[in-house]
Parts: sequence; C-alpha cells; structure tokens
Amino acid sequence: MSVSEPVHHFSLQFANNEQLDNEKLAMLCGQFNKNIKQIEKYFDTRIMHRGGDFTVFGSKTLTSRVETVIQDLYAHAAKGEELDTASVHVALQHLSHNSAEVEQVMVVRTPRAKVRLRNPRQQAYARNIITNDINFAIGPAGTGKTYLAVACAVEALEKEEISKIVLVRPAVEAGERLGFLPGDLEQKVDPYLRPLYDALYEMLGFDRVDRLLERHIIEIAPLAYMRGRTLNDAMAILDEAQNTTEEQMRMFLTRIGCGSRAIITGDVTQTDLPRSQRSGLSHAIEVLGKIPEIKFNYFKSSDVVRHPLVQKIVEAYQLSDVKENDNRD
Repeated sequence: MSVSEPVHHFSLQFANNEQLDNEKLAMLCGQFNKNIKQIEKYFDTRIMHRGGDFTVFGSKTLTSRVETVIQDLYAHAAKGEELDTASVHVALQHLSHNSAEVEQVMVVRTPRAKVRLRNPRQQAYARNIITNDINFAIGPAGTGKTYLAVACAVEALEKEEISKIVLVRPAVEAGERLGFLPGDLEQKVDPYLRPLYDALYEMLGFDRVDRLLERHIIEIAPLAYMRGRTLNDAMAILDEAQNTTEEQMRMFLTRIGCGSRAIITGDVTQTDLPRSQRSGLSHAIEVLGKIPEIKFNYFKSSDVVRHPLVQKIVEAYQLSDVKENDNRD
C-alpha cells in the first residue's frame, strides 16, 4: 500500500443530537483497535482517529466505503449490539454487495438473538421460507444455510404460525468409522445433531429448549426414523441433505402435511456417501427444479459469514475441483 496523505475525514454521526459515547466508541474500535485493523486490512487502507473524528488514508472509492462501514458499526454499537470479529466481517460483506436490495437489512427475531441477514442471498432465502412451503438451500459451509433455517423456524414458532419444529439429519459418518456408540437412541444420534442443538440453545436458551424437547414441540430425529410419518403444522428442516440417498430424499419430501413447510440444506461438494451412491440432493435439484412452488436458493463462497479464511478455503477447493475435472476431460 502506498498512501502518503489523508484523503478523507469524517466524524461519527449521532442519532437525536446525542453526544459521543466513549464506551460505544470502544466497542466500535475493539480491544487494541482490532476491529479498526480488520477494516484496514479488508480495504487496504490506514485509519486514524481521535475520539469520534476519523482520517482514512487510501483511494477515494475505498475511503468512502470505510466511512460507511464505520458509521454502520457505530450505529449498532449504540444499540448495545456486540461487535466482534464475526459481526465486523458480516458488515464488510454487506458493504461489498453493491445492491439496493440490501439497503434495508432484514432481521429474524428469536427470543435471545436478532439474526441479521446481511447479503442478498440470505435475504432472498428468508423471504422464500416465508412465502413458499418447500425451500432448498445449497452452497458451501459457513453461508448460514442451517442457522437461518433454524432462526426462521423459531420465529415462526414464536408467532404461532406453526406448532412444531422437526430437525432432521442423516446419520452418515463423515469419512470415518466411528464403530459402536453406547447409550440409548438419543445418545447415539446426538453427535450427528449437535449443530442443530447449538443453534437452538443460542436462540432460545438451554432451559427453554429442554422444555420444548420434553413436550415434543421441538423434535430432533435421524432421517431413518421419518418413514411413515405425516407432519402437520410443522417446520421440518433436513440438514446435510447431500448425505441422503435418492430414496431418503423422496421419503422426507413426502412427509409434509397440511400447514407444514420444509427446508432442505446441503452442500453437493461435501457428500460422505459411498462413491458409487448418488446424492439425493443432487438428484432432487434435477427432478424438482422446474416446479415453481419449490424454491432453490444457491449460495456462493462470497456469502460465507464465518472466519474470513473460510471463504478463501472454499474458493481454493473449488478451484482445485475445476482443475481436477479439466485434467480428467
């Protein structure tokens, strides 16, 4: 980076003629200015500040975007929202999507967390869940497919739009032989369903999740135990759907009863099925793709909202897959 002169000055904007809150400013900057350093690295700029007055060194286009993201982050800090590395990363992603579609940030409200949808694909996904009975979410790890599905289901339960949440996963070992697992059925399948529990605990709290599980208002089940059932007034979420067989996918989709919705999430590049067996998710994309009432939501590596390195890892593997396929051809 070659910057020698300050090219952009701005001051934080305060709502309702309020004064600068040093505590909120500290939240914005992060411990040892780590949030500011994260923004500097993302835009390849240099940022200096004294109180609420900022000076940004860099190209004009980038420095104006730095102001936008800093103003946005301070506004959220002023509301008492925690600003960690992940939330700064999401704000930077939001800014990188130069689209009017993301100007109005959507929020999914759960009792213990407000889930902000910060890119166009996440927002389209949430809207489709609201307006369509069957939704597929397909894309790489870290794009929020499962987390947003659980959040939408919890919100619908709170609004009494549904009376039950059913969370389902195929119990397929991820390339390892786990052998015999002790315990009852629930203890045997818990390792496969842990990501779903984690999302529920974050949105509802441990005590309430346990109560809802006891009353069977929330049910977490392995896919094999769905056969023969009909789900009415429920939100059914099938996670890791790339590990279903064609027969299992058909079975799950035909469980949907009156007043129910289904969300199917997965990444077709990460199947753990035997190589000779085709993924039910890939098959469903081909078979059901032309049914207008079924929505397919596709996510890309640029939508990753985990650690910034996850996006680069996903892109590197995608490039490797392309090269490998070219060599085969």
